[in-house]
Amino acid sequence: MVNATGSIPQCHFEGAFMLVRGKIYMDYQATTPLAEPAFTAMEPFYKELFGNPHSSDHSMGWEAHAAVEGARASVSSLIGASAEEIFFTSGATESNNQVFNSICQQSGSRSKILVSSIEHKSVLDTAHAVAELYGIEVILLPVDRFGLIDVSVYELLLDSSVLLVSVMAVNNEIGVIQDISKLCRMAHGVGAIFHTDASQAPVAVNVSVTEWGVDFLSLSSHKIYGPKGIGALFANSAVKDMLLPFHHGGGQEEGKRSGTLSPALCVGFGSASKLLGEIGGEEKVRVKSLRELFIHLLVRRGVNFSVNGAVDSTHPGNISIIFFGVDASHLLARISSFICASLGSACSSGYHSTSHVLNAIGLDRDAAESTIRFSIGRFTDALQIETAADVICTAVSDILSE
Repeated sequence: MVNATGSIPQCHFEGAFMLVRGKIYMDYQATTPLAEPAFTAMEPFYKELFGNPHSSDHSMGWEAHAAVEGARASVSSLIGASAEEIFFTSGATESNNQVFNSICQQSGSRSKILVSSIEHKSVLDTAHAVAELYGIEVILLPVDRFGLIDVSVYELLLDSSVLLVSVMAVNNEIGVIQDISKLCRMAHGVGAIFHTDASQAPVAVNVSVTEWGVDFLSLSSHKIYGPKGIGALFANSAVKDMLLPFHHGGGQEEGKRSGTLSPALCVGFGSASKLLGEIGGEEKVRVKSLRELFIHLLVRRGVNFSVNGAVDSTHPGNISIIFFGVDASHLLARISSFICASLGSACSSGYHSTSHVLNAIGLDRDAAESTIRFSIGRFTDALQIETAADVICTAVSDILSE
């Protein structure tokens, strides 16, 4: 698949996506390309429909407000919520921060927070910062070698002292899918509030806040083919009053999140949510088949590797791979002219250290430092997978022979 000059043929992948500046994009869990319908829906709000959605005295404000509320309805529909339970934020990081700050200010006699040991940094760091501020203890929930919460330990830790439980629905590094409905029921059994960072979930599983029973849920638009800079926080109507203002000002978003909303970003998020609701089921099946093809091609070429995560409970587009005997940073450098992939989370300001997620599932340092996360999605096709596998296998062979 790689020609004599060492470059990938600049071909158009029919029905899918062209190469991105000559590269195959395999980092969908870092961010997704903006869906064309979302871009089209957003464009007028950067041009003639520039009204402030909070201007209530003229038609341009009314029109912008109607667009924002339409988008809110689309986002709520994607997760089975009511529109009144959706608050727009700048993304899941802000949503996570608002939940932790709100709940910890109302701790009462409860003194503990339980979070999984494989959470995103925006949960782990926030939990520790807020806990220190309000004198609350943070306890990390252990996971098994697949990344699933150790339910027996979780059950032992749950008691009347637990204020808040936060468990990521779908992990951003190894793709493991948690049984959120079960974990939530257990938390509610001792009167604790349950939050889930569901940023990665909508493209991986069918999200239903009703079936899951969660109190709070965080989303990011750019993980579902929407624009960057916007996300949402679901607050169950039963506990919505516990959500406190994170910052103050004009009292927008029912006084929970002041600041002028961007109709363009809201509309893009809404459009991406609507499209995912329409095609998501079929998309999951197709992406999973491409994941299986990728793994099959590595096996066929005799690469010595292992896949991280749970086989039967994994994001369909996540492929976290240990290439035994190969330094992952070296391999990434070798393939970077052809493929966009990553060592793990993209949300650590470019700083790389051994992944806390890989440590939590029991990988030793060598295995962790030999792991690359490939993630595929809507615009991936079989030709890209075949080409990528060829590039990777060749690079692994070259490194091992040096």
